Amino acid sequence: MDRQLTLMAVHAHPDDECLSTGGILARYSDEGIRTVLVTCTNGEQGDGPGGVKPGDPGHNDAEVAERRLAELRESVQHLGIDHLELLGYRDSGMDGWDTNKHPDAFANVPVDVAATRLGELIKQYRPQVVVTYDETGGSGYNHPDHVQAHRITVAAIEATGIPDKFYYTAIPRAAIKRMFEFMRTSGVDLGDFQPSDDFGTPDELVTTVVDVAPYVERKFKALQSHESQGENIFLLRMPEEAQHQAFATESFTRVVNRVTAPDHEDDLFAGLR
Repeated sequence: MDRQLTLMAVHAHPDDECLSTGGILARYSDEGIRTVLVTCTNGEQGDGPGGVKPGDPGHNDAEVAERRLAELRESVQHLGIDHLELLGYRDSGMDGWDTNKHPDAFANVPVDVAATRLGELIKQYRPQVVVTYDETGGSGYNHPDHVQAHRITVAAIEATGIPDKFYYTAIPRAAIKRMFEFMRTSGVDLGDFQPSDDFGTPDELVTTVVDVAPYVERKFKALQSHESQGENIFLLRMPEEAQHQAFATESFTRVVNRVTAPDHEDDLFAGLR
């Protein structure tokens, strides 16, 4: 039986859907492909009202989660995502925070337990294409929840065998260097920051670069929806031309391919249409 073409993106927190996959979610939705966003945590360890930080007086995990999920639903509207699925796990916080030790934190949930829940969604939607982070949580980010999202997605795909193609998000090193060079020549004050040579994804590992330039504005609006976390989103403060350069393509590393598709693609659904 023919399956409806479907893309599933698995992300750790509200707002993660925007930067690395906002363009593909908008583009493929416009092309009539069903889009499914799975968000694993409720984002409790984000900033609270007025920018109050986790662990500071006045930070209320439940209120932060409620606001972040409302922002997520607004972002979903901007991106035209068909289905939002919330696993509802507790945000573990950044690597090294005391919140990593909370027994209910997503990073502490047994992989097989969370993978089974994700596997049920894969069985329900039967996506041909699934996207999540690499084993470092996305180009070396190493956030515990991003790493856990990787683990459960790999396990769910292996257990179900349903997706035809599986990708990790990628930030090509060459693109990072071009962007920071552009910002410096444009007079943007980057202070002493200089991306290390090993920051990002080695260019030889990038298999797929998707043009999402027509969707930059929608991607930016989706990112702006996460207003409570705006202080932490550096790209929102970049010059417009630099934002467009950063947002106009999205890159991936293909790790599973069960169809005939070129080694280097410009379409996640190459070989499936």
